[in-house]
Amino acid sequence: MSLDKNLKKKIVFKYGKNKNNSGITEVQIALITEQINYLQHHFSKHTKDFCSKRGLLNMVSKRRKLLNYLKYKNISRYNILIEDLKLRR
Repeated sequence: MSLDKNLKKKIVFKYGKNKNNSGITEVQIALITEQINYLQHHFSKHTKDFCSKRGLLNMVSKRRKLLNYLKYKNISRYNILIEDLKLRR
């Protein structure tokens, strides 16, 4: 699944320091979270899509690794991002 260009631009603008900074950790986490949310909705309709479930698990683990990195580097940015994205931790 590919994100819509406009949605991706909005996420980059919201979490990046400028509109072109898509490599910052917060932006990467927000983009992966958006994809995860889409796939969760997708699985409510298509319960036997096992190939996509494997991709979902890979995205979840990548997001977890990025969150651990951000927590290690800057705990205040981590807490703000967790609260803003409404993630459990």
